[in-house]
Amino acid sequence: MTGSVPEAIRQKLAALAQELDDHAHGTFASEVLTHLHAISQSQADASDWEVIAGTLGDMAEAFRVFHPHRQTRKVAVFGSARTPEDDPLYELTVEVAEQAVRCGFEVMTGAGPGVMEAANRGAGSGHSFGLNVQLPFEQSANPYIEGDKKLLTFRYFHTRKLFFLRETDAVVVMPGGFGTLDELFEGLTLIQTSKNPPVPIVLLCPEGDDYWQRWNDYVNRALLDRGLISAEDVGLYTTAATAAEALEQIRHFYRVFHASRFRGDQLQLLLHCELPEQELALINEHFSDLLLGGHISSRRCQDEAGACRDCLELWFDQTKVGRLYALIAHLNNLSLSPETSLEPPGHRLGQAA
Repeated sequence: MTGSVPEAIRQKLAALAQELDDHAHGTFASEVLTHLHAISQSQADASDWEVIAGTLGDMAEAFRVFHPHRQTRKVAVFGSARTPEDDPLYELTVEVAEQAVRCGFEVMTGAGPGVMEAANRGAGSGHSFGLNVQLPFEQSANPYIEGDKKLLTFRYFHTRKLFFLRETDAVVVMPGGFGTLDELFEGLTLIQTSKNPPVPIVLLCPEGDDYWQRWNDYVNRALLDRGLISAEDVGLYTTAATAAEALEQIRHFYRVFHASRFRGDQLQLLLHCELPEQELALINEHFSDLLLGGHISSRRCQDEAGACRDCLELWFDQTKVGRLYALIAHLNNLSLSPETSLEPPGHRLGQAA
């Protein structure tokens, strides 16, 4: 019914339609409006529109909260809501969040109790985000993020997970249940399929705790041995037993490598320093299996902040993400002296895919 649409909304839509030609992202805005119009002409019922409204509401609020913080790298910490305060995992999580902040990162959690509470506690309110979700049973935010302007409450898990991975530059996973493993496998799947950029995923538990060892045994026996994943796919994650080790792995991931993005059909790996010609030749020799054709070349390019950086360009076979991680590790292990930066990576691999 047209009468149910407030006049203010009508005026805003009319103004948006007039501005599309001059809007910086008018093409995308037009596409959104076209899809909404198409849905309005379909057999979509109230429940369908409820999903659309809820999803767009989640996204609008998340964009609003995260946009002012795009200039800082972030670490997402996943783990069980059932971990008590006197559990060694709780203290380890506090420690990893504290060290992440000292290294220049902000910390993202699911805003709940247990491991999530420990990470918000360790990071402090000035450096942490809480991505809560509405559940059939009450899940109030933990006291270390409650009332914070960086606390979000998502209606849907899918939008919550989208922003966890879209906004983070590293993932630390503590032992947890179905929800934790869902978040871990979501991250691995999106990275494996090139829908998310390469970021370090660190599986953390203290010495003597065999949680990740047993999980890794399952991955190797049930998945790798049956050919359900490739040998390179197990290189998408690492394990650590201390907070210092976890943060060192994350920092090392960005030692030479800065970020990745697609420009047209080519993948660009932005670097913190210039690659010597002899190293480029060796990379072409040892990583030719990453290519759909041509060779890996080096050039100067501008990152999203306008800074001029060295980068590698390649016609990347997107089924070889495990090998791409091996190339990133190779770059970071080179005896170079980069000016290591914690600048934001800007537009990432999956966002242009």
